[in-house]
Amino acid sequence: MGLLRVENLSLSYDSAEGKVKALNGVTFELGEGQALGLVGESGSGKSSIALSLFRMLPANSNLYQGSIIFDGQDLIALSDEQFRKDLRWSKISMVFQGAMNALNPVMRIGDQIGETLIGSKRLPKASVPQRVQDMLGIVGLSKQSINRYPHELSGGMKQRVLIAMALVEYPKMIILDEPTSSLDVSIQAQIINLLKDLKKEFGITLIFITHDIALASDICDLLAVVYAGTIVEIGTLEEVLAAPHHPYTTGLLESHPRLHSNSRPTFIPGTPVNLIDQVSGCPFQDRCIYSSFRCSSTPPIVKIGVHHSTRCWLY
Repeated sequence: MGLLRVENLSLSYDSAEGKVKALNGVTFELGEGQALGLVGESGSGKSSIALSLFRMLPANSNLYQGSIIFDGQDLIALSDEQFRKDLRWSKISMVFQGAMNALNPVMRIGDQIGETLIGSKRLPKASVPQRVQDMLGIVGLSKQSINRYPHELSGGMKQRVLIAMALVEYPKMIILDEPTSSLDVSIQAQIINLLKDLKKEFGITLIFITHDIALASDICDLLAVVYAGTIVEIGTLEEVLAAPHHPYTTGLLESHPRLHSNSRPTFIPGTPVNLIDQVSGCPFQDRCIYSSFRCSSTPPIVKIGVHHSTRCWLY
């Protein structure tokens, strides 16, 4: 059994327009030391998966059910207090989207990194400053950063601070929600190389959320394609990139420019399904060129290979 097993995870939010069904039967498994990439359009449910795993659901969340087994524990069965005390930051940590918004602008960097340790009391208070320095060194920041405020750091440095905060208790798994979205290409490469080094050195399991399949391919072992709150295809990186089976996956890949090809990028027609509406059958059917009468009923999960599966009536 892997470190993480998610089965039939469902999540919905209350809104002024109605109930938003953010996740619908999400299922996947992740082994220790592996990196899983979650890719898909905005609003597909990637961040909702992350917030479900980290138990940081907004106040308007309505339905939260299924099974999340992490290191032998059912996370959904735990109380909020149990999860906070036993798992959050110590075993599962998260790098949130938008470094500037995730950092407190009136607190020094060193205090923010050490805050979790002081609150959890898992490390003697006298040892916290040294641990903070160690974390800064691991992510490639100088000791002088301890006394700086967020506005004194560049975007890449702030992102490294968030990674240091996520690492400070040496968790087994880190969830990264668009960790490079606001950075330029050269800084993106530095952050990705840092994450690869951390994965190799500490054996940390990663869940990497991104719009960019090319970026995910540089760090991930497994790739999961998310559409309308459902994983429509999942497999090893090589399986999904070299032999995509779901039409949505194919559309995402064909929307990227190719280095050694004269073909132009194409786009997926239509718009993502409204998750407030009651969707019957395959949620991609209105945008799919292969849509048929069978698509009016929900497609099952079809095994393509040992690690490769898809939700599509074509197979």
